[in-house]
Amino acid sequence: MMNRRDTIKSLLLGSVAVGLTVQGCAPKADSTSVALPEAENTPFYGRTPKEKARDKRLHEEVFFNEHELETVAVICDIILPKNDDFGSATDANVPGFIEFIMKDMPYHQVPIRGGIMWLDSYSNKKNGKEFKLCSTEEQLAICDLIAYPKKTKPEHKQGEKFFTSMRNLTLTGYYTTEMGIKDLGYKGNTPNVWDGVPEDVLKAHGFEYDAEWLAKCVDQSKRGELAKWDADGNLIS
Repeated sequence: MMNRRDTIKSLLLGSVAVGLTVQGCAPKADSTSVALPEAENTPFYGRTPKEKARDKRLHEEVFFNEHELETVAVICDIILPKNDDFGSATDANVPGFIEFIMKDMPYHQVPIRGGIMWLDSYSNKKNGKEFKLCSTEEQLAICDLIAYPKKTKPEHKQGEKFFTSMRNLTLTGYYTTEMGIKDLGYKGNTPNVWDGVPEDVLKAHGFEYDAEWLAKCVDQSKRGELAKWDADGNLIS
């Protein structure tokens, strides 16, 4: 279907930031439930009292029913499956993030719920069962029809819009978690050691460091010391 993780990581690393573009129901089936985060365990650091109260209320509300949440989990892991080094989208509790977004940004509710209904309807017509109960091959075959904008058939346009929204939500949810940030290899503002311009580069351009200056400015044993200057502006140490 797509080399998902590598392609997604390349897109994210090549962009300035990951934008928060996150701008009925089938019968209950026998499958593992996806747990939502407990409201009392939700961190509210840095929030005003009013914001804390709102966040708490949203976490206590429930939008998705069990079937919808399990379907969301399946789609999330199709978009971002686990690899040898990092877990899948569900391992990072992305379905829980999407549940929260449905309540935090209610305008997503109808498109996402309607998209799940479209997906199940199409799957029932094609495979005689709900999407989440299909085999991996059957699920990927359906996703291939709706995963590529501008290549989608007119009758699959609703599915395309739904899958695009789910992809945006999944990527935003995953790559703003500790696991996702480690997957990207993002280090943040990490202090490092500068040893000056490499010698081969200096020689290639006909330059070289003054030995006295080099001892004063690129001696890493003195990196914790404050520089001192004389009255004429010359570096002393």
